Amino acid sequence: MIRVAALTRRFGERVAVDGISFEVQRGEVLGFLGPNGAGKTTTMRILTGYLPATSGTAEIAGFDVFRHPLEVKRRIGYLPENPPVYPEMRVETFVSFVAELHALRRSLRASKVDAALERCGLGSVRRRLIGNLSKGYRQRVGLAAALVHDPEVLILDEPTVGLDPAQIIEIRNLIRSFADSHTVILSTHILPEVEATCGRVAIIRDGRLVVDAPLLELTQGNRLQVRVVRDAAEVAGRLAALPGVAEVTAGEPGLYRIKVVPGGDPREAIAACVAAAGWGLLLLSPPVAALEQVYLGAVAGASEREAA
Repeated sequence: MIRVAALTRRFGERVAVDGISFEVQRGEVLGFLGPNGAGKTTTMRILTGYLPATSGTAEIAGFDVFRHPLEVKRRIGYLPENPPVYPEMRVETFVSFVAELHALRRSLRASKVDAALERCGLGSVRRRLIGNLSKGYRQRVGLAAALVHDPEVLILDEPTVGLDPAQIIEIRNLIRSFADSHTVILSTHILPEVEATCGRVAIIRDGRLVVDAPLLELTQGNRLQVRVVRDAAEVAGRLAALPGVAEVTAGEPGLYRIKVVPGGDPREAIAACVAAAGWGLLLLSPPVAALEQVYLGAVAGASEREAA
């Protein structure tokens, strides 16, 4: 559905996007991560046709972003970090206006607007002025505008920035529901949001792609965490000898991090070993904040340019 190859964007001497390549399959939700200034927003602006690339190619649903921009825009719904809404317009009027901009047939326009408003939970405020709504509801209006033409691809740039915890959960649930019928690129700094909504993660640093892998593989594909009640000197050695275990690292007392042999699953053997030894099993799970560890490792050594 989305194919990017050797994409590069320069601003004078500065390289904002440096030859990145990735693909997003139909129905997939990709978490697009990186430090401030890493090139995420520039990449999304190129994909949506708001910004030209210096070199490389990008395709949406088989259409080249640069050679067929109108075909691409028909298939994209874009929500930038600050939704481009008109505060003096009513919610229903604004979403209908966006539908008209997308050249939706008049006979379909009302039903499409109704569907977008209901899906985004805006039915009760459809006749209110956008300027009188909370930030959370304005985000919903931006989402409804991005959805109204029923695009195949949604590109969402920091959709929950500035929202309170309750609003974040509501928007997160909306994004999760999009995976049934849309391909989604989600850029955010909130890692639990990625863990709750995304199937794959791409991490960009200094304009280069440094991670591109399924979320499950990154967070629990080859690591486990074990905590026992009665710690003992032989715990690490006994666990390391089990089939499927590649390495055991001791953390705080009673806590062990286990690297798993590729394709292995030693959880049953670990549980049986701990029970037989009488150590008392408190926890057997992937490491806490695993994505955070992956992210910090990927962006370690980020340049001063990124920090700026």
